[in-house]
Amino acid sequence: MNNFTQKFEPAAEKELKKFFERDNAQISDMQNAFWRAKTKDYTATFYKTGKLLIQGADVTQIVQKIAPMTDFKAEEKQKDYTNNSAENIPAKHIGTDESGKGDFFGPLVTAAVMVDENTSHLLSQAGIKDCKKIDDKSIPKLAAIIKNNCIFSVVTINPAKYNELYVKLKNLNLLLAWAHARAIENVLEKQECDCALSDKFGDEKLIKNALLKKGRNIRLEQRCKAESDIAVAAASILAREQFILNINNLSQKYGIPIPKGCSENVVDTAKFIAEKYSKDELKNAVKAHFKTFSQI
Repeated sequence: MNNFTQKFEPAAEKELKKFFERDNAQISDMQNAFWRAKTKDYTATFYKTGKLLIQGADVTQIVQKIAPMTDFKAEEKQKDYTNNSAENIPAKHIGTDESGKGDFFGPLVTAAVMVDENTSHLLSQAGIKDCKKIDDKSIPKLAAIIKNNCIFSVVTINPAKYNELYVKLKNLNLLLAWAHARAIENVLEKQECDCALSDKFGDEKLIKNALLKKGRNIRLEQRCKAESDIAVAAASILAREQFILNINNLSQKYGIPIPKGCSENVVDTAKFIAEKYSKDELKNAVKAHFKTFSQI
């Protein structure tokens, strides 16, 4: 085991601190946390939310030692999207997410949304959550709420440009980093912010290196399941809205429904377009580096 998390009642704070002091851990202050305890084997942080996080090469033994303190464990409650997924993320921050990365047809869309304490609460009350948990029919209404209350940016890389960039970069993570960086920069042009959060897709240095002048000083965080954060969830909705709009435009252009994903129906649709128009025309509608393209 290399990490452990457990929710505790606030009353556990002093007892846990005494425990780690007895374990010869170095106790220090940490933003948004009561304290951090550190030894050569592990780091334990007790956040003000009541969450205890222990990290290390192998934390099995230390976890077993605190197991008797079950009386202090808190009951798990439904997650409130007004609380950030990462305790050291400030209330005012930018969230980014993308749509279309795994779809053969359509663009790659990246969005960035800035929130603060007030807008986070407003979006949470409006039902904003990760777009994967929302029916596509509900996306436009929720997207309108986000646009009317938040500073945002949507960056769309249409298939033709996507294929051109991929040939140059030859790496999807580099392309994603470029798109996330552009979205962040666009938001920073409208208002300054010190922190940005995105779902983890590669080394966070990729986004940092892609940022321009305004983004050089921003603190970047990449987390697994970052869509639990309200800003990232809002960004996922805006990206999804634009992706769906582009798919609908392709459907009108070619006169047939354009499917999402990479199903067998996707292959059949792509073959139809290639045969009716040309393989070169198909590159204006799909991501050509997908294995699906070689099947056409």
